[in-house]
Amino acid sequence: MTQPKVLGYLIALVFLNLGFSSFAQNLTSSQIYHQLLRLKETKRVLYVAAHPDDENTRLIATLVNGEHAEVGYLSLTRGDGGQNLLGKQLGIELGQIRTQELLKARETDGGRQFFTRAMDFGYSKNPDETLQNWDKQKVLADVVWTVRKFRPDIMITRFNTIPGGNHGHHTTSAILAGEAFELASDPTAFPEQLQYVEPWQPKRLFWNTYNFGGDFEPEVGVKYAVFEVGEFNPLLGKTYSQIAADSRTMHKSQGFGATASIGEAKDHLEFLEGDSFEESAFEGISDRWGQISGGEDIKSLLDLAIKDFDFQNPVSNLDQLLKIRQALLNLDSKPRWVLEKTEHLEALIFAVLGLDMELTTNTELGYPGSEVKANLVFNNPSDVLISDISLDMLKSKYAAEIKSTLHNKPISIPVVFQLTEDAPLSQPYWLEQPVKNAIYDVRDQKMIGKPFQEMKVGGKLSFTLKGQSFTRAIPLMYKFNDQVDGEVQQPFTIVPIIDLEVSDENVFILPGKSPLVTISVNFRDKVEAGRLTFENLMETEYEILDERQLPGRKIFSVTFQLEHNQKKEITANYITDDGEKYDQIVHRISYQHIPNLTYFSPASINLIQEDWKISGDQIGYIMGAGDDVPSVLQSLGYPVIRLGESDFSLENLRQYPTIVVGIRAYNTNKALADNHEVLMEYVKQGGNLVVQYNVSRPLLSNELGPYRFDISRDRVTVEGSPFSADFDHPVLAGPNQIEKKDFEGWIQERGLYFVTNQAPEYASPLSFQDPGEDPTHGSLIFAEYGEGTFTYTGISFFRELPAGVPGAIKLFINLIEQ
Repeated sequence: MTQPKVLGYLIALVFLNLGFSSFAQNLTSSQIYHQLLRLKETKRVLYVAAHPDDENTRLIATLVNGEHAEVGYLSLTRGDGGQNLLGKQLGIELGQIRTQELLKARETDGGRQFFTRAMDFGYSKNPDETLQNWDKQKVLADVVWTVRKFRPDIMITRFNTIPGGNHGHHTTSAILAGEAFELASDPTAFPEQLQYVEPWQPKRLFWNTYNFGGDFEPEVGVKYAVFEVGEFNPLLGKTYSQIAADSRTMHKSQGFGATASIGEAKDHLEFLEGDSFEESAFEGISDRWGQISGGEDIKSLLDLAIKDFDFQNPVSNLDQLLKIRQALLNLDSKPRWVLEKTEHLEALIFAVLGLDMELTTNTELGYPGSEVKANLVFNNPSDVLISDISLDMLKSKYAAEIKSTLHNKPISIPVVFQLTEDAPLSQPYWLEQPVKNAIYDVRDQKMIGKPFQEMKVGGKLSFTLKGQSFTRAIPLMYKFNDQVDGEVQQPFTIVPIIDLEVSDENVFILPGKSPLVTISVNFRDKVEAGRLTFENLMETEYEILDERQLPGRKIFSVTFQLEHNQKKEITANYITDDGEKYDQIVHRISYQHIPNLTYFSPASINLIQEDWKISGDQIGYIMGAGDDVPSVLQSLGYPVIRLGESDFSLENLRQYPTIVVGIRAYNTNKALADNHEVLMEYVKQGGNLVVQYNVSRPLLSNELGPYRFDISRDRVTVEGSPFSADFDHPVLAGPNQIEKKDFEGWIQERGLYFVTNQAPEYASPLSFQDPGEDPTHGSLIFAEYGEGTFTYTGISFFRELPAGVPGAIKLFINLIEQ
């Protein structure tokens, strides 16, 4: 159990992830008709950019819902290196959140979603810096793979290839898209892919030009394709701008709630490569129906279904749709796009009937070897007979006693099965192997590009409708009723039968203190006898102080004290008496706008030995967008009290020698902004206030300190960048003397949104400098005000402290101890 296996399917049926697999009773007649128009159309577009939220949702919404094209968005990364407005999750946790937000966005605008193996390592200023971190050939291979697999007619980049003035990831996405446009048709390029896909040449490559500051003005002499992106779609009851705003609002962790523009709007695509054209971006692109034998007949059947579509009684369209399906099944040639059209058509058949099909259980988590009780409900509200309903799952077949259904009389089939002992855990596939050099290590070529595994646990549902046999994948879902939100469904998830928890991921070994660490062993079945061991820690280096079985709970808790001061990383293992080893922590992420997320990591503890002077005084902490700094401060020995809306009286604030303001608090915390004068009076009367970074807009207050300063977009992205420091300044001199070595081993970046135009009362004792750029002096400013002190800093302490970077922690201690 030391490494969770890649989550394999418990069923053999492939789920194509087309964005309309959830069709059931939630489609109106006009929406079904709209999807029928999309079913007929065969043109395809691949949109390429670097991160979640880079995509132009207005153009995607127009291409999907106006042009009825199949549109895929290829995001090179999952947004792992960004900031999180909702909570403290960063890195691989944020990447999972933003992946799901992208899926919600595509569910809204109708597009499809793809990724490469590239990890977002944070802001970079040019493509050279980006490709120093990414293995270019691997990322390029993934772009080529997506082109060959999706087979777009045109490709569109969000950004251009000119370095400077833009995120290096952005520019790189355009460079790689251009190279993939040329290479995808070359059989000598990445030939290992050709056992799964064939070479493919898109017809045209465009750049989606823009002017973020206003309306775009076309350049004379440049060829553009133009799309009207503000039109109203009467079938959907929305403009494309409204659909786009709803889609963009799904990027909630980035604070990208959007309001739709009203009225006409145009998007311009600058022609870059490929076949020229006169008017349309899709000019000269062949209809795929005409490229396969029997395809023109299917197209004629689709035309007839569209012409004779019955909006008043959708089920009357069934016979024509079944006729089209039979024609699709009879085709000799079934390329991937035909299989996708067949799945799309089946979803429309289910929609006109109003079918409701769900496989649910009343528990969210299972473990290898556990028994699962579930229930299959199949409801057919129409007067069309559906028979032979059955479920295949884990080599077992479940069938209803009642063999057929119609007239809104549901069939319920009890399903009881046992997960195998080697059932794979629900680990996201790209996290199975350790991350190396900002590239996710994905060993299965067929998984590359997919957002998530299509299904964690599920079965194969079969039934017969008017002589045609249907089979569809159906996932097992945890279903419950929430008193506020009503019905809630979450994916059923497989976790270890035994998992571990650690009290602190960073343990500080400081002078005069013997840190205590608690390891909890959680049993999901019966308590199994065993022993706790540690990798990289000898038995003479720690002493177990307490071992106990928590009363009434399947939890075994061990508290131990470190005896020797040695800096290292240790990993806890629980070894059962029969020799099984368990070392996984189960991490759970829950936000209302996305499905619950689960992933696993080794139960590791970072031991940090330093000779730091720490007062241990109580700290007041004002939360902003969410960060993990308070838990690090508590591990250092500071009692941390979180301050809420009712805690801003001067009398209350005086009890804290230091108050720390969390990241982006002046962007998100109205109570903080409203009580700025109280905080300044707190400083004036002797308090020490430390304010961490905010973005330049939107700010809830322009007054952030006792004297004026502005927040810029300046940042230093190279974590090992050169620096200069006034080591005699109080914040660097004491109580712990900062040294040059304290700026080694930082992660991702130095800082962001540095200060500019600061008043002369502020000192700037520290500056950083990205390669080839002038030094920036706004990473940390300090001022005395009255009897107290004020610090504002754009240094990325919210990343460095949870990562256990000693020099950054030491500097933050000094800020507290002023």
